[in-house]
Amino acid sequence: MVSHAHQGTTSSALTRLNVNAARLLGTPPAGYAHLPGLAPEHLNDDLCRPPALTSIRIAELATVHAPWTEVARVMTRQSGIGSLGVWDYLFTSAPTPLEGMRDATAYLATVVDTSTDTVRISEDGDEVTVTHLNEAHLAHEAASAVRACALGLYHRRLGEAAQRTLVPVRVALAAEAPARHDALTELYGTRDIEFEVPVSSITFRTADLNSPSPQAQPGLSGVLRRHAEQTLAGAVPLRNWLDLFRAALTSLHDEGALTLSAAAGRMAVSTRTLQRRLDEHGTTWSSEVETVRREHITRLLHGTDLSIDAIAARSDYADARALRRAVHRWYSTTPAALRRTGRPHGTARTGRDDEPAAPGPGARR
Repeated sequence: MVSHAHQGTTSSALTRLNVNAARLLGTPPAGYAHLPGLAPEHLNDDLCRPPALTSIRIAELATVHAPWTEVARVMTRQSGIGSLGVWDYLFTSAPTPLEGMRDATAYLATVVDTSTDTVRISEDGDEVTVTHLNEAHLAHEAASAVRACALGLYHRRLGEAAQRTLVPVRVALAAEAPARHDALTELYGTRDIEFEVPVSSITFRTADLNSPSPQAQPGLSGVLRRHAEQTLAGAVPLRNWLDLFRAALTSLHDEGALTLSAAAGRMAVSTRTLQRRLDEHGTTWSSEVETVRREHITRLLHGTDLSIDAIAARSDYADARALRRAVHRWYSTTPAALRRTGRPHGTARTGRDDEPAAPGPGARR
């Protein structure tokens, strides 16, 4: 049912949800607009599947500007029925909310990357527990937001299937307890939330999930399951390896963890394999690092009033002189001239285009 071709990607609908939430939270789009899959022709095409790393990066940026609890609340609030395509209607068309949850779990790949996200449904007498496991490589705050949002989505969809408010028996989150619980209490409709557990889960009364769904129609579930299969069969994964690597590299740079070993870990390969893959794509580690620094410095020059010394400090250069030499090497001009004109005088010269370039004299390794 789920092809390996879908792994490493998510639905464009989920990516749109992340983008909309980031905007509402005031996350500057300059931090994510360049990521793979966010071009309008991809983001607005429901057959396209952007890289999962794109949604991960947006979540990480959002949690810089808002608490993870608020990020989860806003994302869930934006996820009205139909916002995630056929997956939403699998919940509401089944004879009972529980059967709808089972259908949605079977076709989870229509929304998320099932190489990192899995769902398990377990029944124990009077209770049904929905467990969500997320193993993606995310910053802690972003991971907490993603897990909380996932449980929020299940809670919301099950309530929509039942057409009434469902109060969970309990909620357990694989996250540290936040200073304030207000957003989570609103999200789940209960204060009975446990933190710092190994796996996130939400538990309901079996009787609530086995009650007939008012919107269920005979035969509709089968039609929607076939539609979900067709959606996966026709999906176009946007999973160019080099684009994914560059998105990961930008993320590591912003985190201050721009090392070969960290990049290899993010891409789930050894350092030797990473360097070999870069060579296969006609580039090198040093030239890719150079380009990330160039793009970062150019954005700071054009988008902030920071001094040259401050930009050098934020860009891993030893001092302003080292930064000036780098800008001259790239653009044959000075940082001040580049800031004044708002554009480089010539094409940036990096190792991606010709000879491999080292970070430059004075750059910290």
